[in-house]
Amino acid sequence: MKRRFVTLDVFTTRRHAGNPLAVVLEAGGLDTEAMQTIAREFNLSETVFILPPENPAHRASLRIFTPGGELPFAGHPTVGTAVWLALHDDAAGSLPEMLVLEEKVGPVSCAVEVKGSHAGHAVFTLPRLPERLGEAPAIAALAAATGLAESDIGFDHHVPALYSAGVPFLFVPVATREAVARAKPQAAEWQAAIGQGGAFLYTRETAEPGHAYHARMFWPGTGIGEDPATGGASAAFAGVVMAYDRPGDGDHRFVIEQGYEMGRPSQITLEMSVRGGVLASARIGGSAVLVSEGVLL
Repeated sequence: MKRRFVTLDVFTTRRHAGNPLAVVLEAGGLDTEAMQTIAREFNLSETVFILPPENPAHRASLRIFTPGGELPFAGHPTVGTAVWLALHDDAAGSLPEMLVLEEKVGPVSCAVEVKGSHAGHAVFTLPRLPERLGEAPAIAALAAATGLAESDIGFDHHVPALYSAGVPFLFVPVATREAVARAKPQAAEWQAAIGQGGAFLYTRETAEPGHAYHARMFWPGTGIGEDPATGGASAAFAGVVMAYDRPGDGDHRFVIEQGYEMGRPSQITLEMSVRGGVLASARIGGSAVLVSEGVLL
């Protein structure tokens, strides 16, 4: 049967920037193998398949695939799909202020706002707060894996760390934006140090004023050489911010810029609520714009 799809650029307010996303709108009847095949055909960092929700109070159920496998949770698919659903519901005259998407990590609550006929904004609450995992690889191994010098890695109190808010990521602090720009995964050394995992390189030196961090994300093990914007990693990054920057009690907002070296500038908003010295909740927000519509034959 024919199945409609759309593509959106996510974590941007303009087309041909941000992170491209494919959304298959009628995924009923597709098994895992078929979804994986379609994701490989799109060859974007993620492809979403929309299914009816198990809970009728929720808006939809999502399955999320990279070209190399399925993810239980991801940020740019959540934001992009929420924006498309908001556009669809608004056109039907039934736009809710909040919608819930079922992902394998659990229900994800999204506040949505429509901005014209082809764009919108979504903010979702992390379904799982970040947790620290095991020990990060040694700095020497990370330098070899990323093509950097050992002196490039680390700044202030920041050191490499592993965190997950549903999907594990390795976070590598880099002293300067110039060093982030010249990072280049080295295949053998990457496999030895990092394996199939993704590495989020970040620095305080930003390309645009008012932003808090500049980042690049490499994840060759899932078929993603470099990702223009990684909401799932930004969600886990809240744990890094708490551990090393120690924001005080209150509400905090950080803008993470990513994808600039790829010519796909993206802005991801990380909101954190700190109570009693611990992270009480966190949210990821961003804009998305509709780019194309089509039919899978």
